[in-house]
Amino acid sequence: MEFIAAAEVAVIGFFQNLEIPAVSIIHSMVRKYQDVSFGISTSSEVLTHYNITGNAISLFRLVDNERLNLDNEDVERIDDSNLSHFIEINNLHLVTEYNPVTVIGLFNSLIPIHLLLMISKTSPGYEENMHRYQKAAKLFQGQILFILVDSGVKENGKVISFFKLKKSQLPALALYRTSDEEWDTLSLEEVSEEQVQNFCDGFLKGKRLRENHEAEEKPQKVEL
Repeated sequence: MEFIAAAEVAVIGFFQNLEIPAVSIIHSMVRKYQDVSFGISTSSEVLTHYNITGNAISLFRLVDNERLNLDNEDVERIDDSNLSHFIEINNLHLVTEYNPVTVIGLFNSLIPIHLLLMISKTSPGYEENMHRYQKAAKLFQGQILFILVDSGVKENGKVISFFKLKKSQLPALALYRTSDEEWDTLSLEEVSEEQVQNFCDGFLKGKRLRENHEAEEKPQKVEL
């Protein structure tokens, strides 16, 4: 479906008919999640194409080409709270803002390498930096998850300290591989598409900017 392919995140209800409560619940989500595309289909051709035999709600993600499903049993007992939770933890975009909810989806993704931009949303040039960061994210779609960490949020201090960074060193980029906890950092004056690309390419090739990284004491494992 072109509708699904064109959306960063799409939630589609695949139903046998429209006489079930899940239909109105999906409608209620549209205003709540304006960065998500919603759709409903009862077409037998469409349901067959997506291997749906009963009723299902699927979330499609462009960033890692994932499809996550709530199947017939889940759909039968779905309510606003359950569907909201399903969307929020899996709502990953080309650039996803870090928070206690999205971190669940980030670590559940099959993409093991995460790039974090640690920057205050109130800093000068924030919008321009984000624009360039988002452009770079498209270059690594399916390889690296791009994440925004707002350094102005007190609770995000633990993420910054995990990478042995101080606020005076921000903005900064940090690459982190979940499979072995390997990581690297790069402080910036401003974000450029070229810097982001070079940093990511180097990490993927095994190059590290932090010369004494291997010799340093490994940080205690924490959930970022």
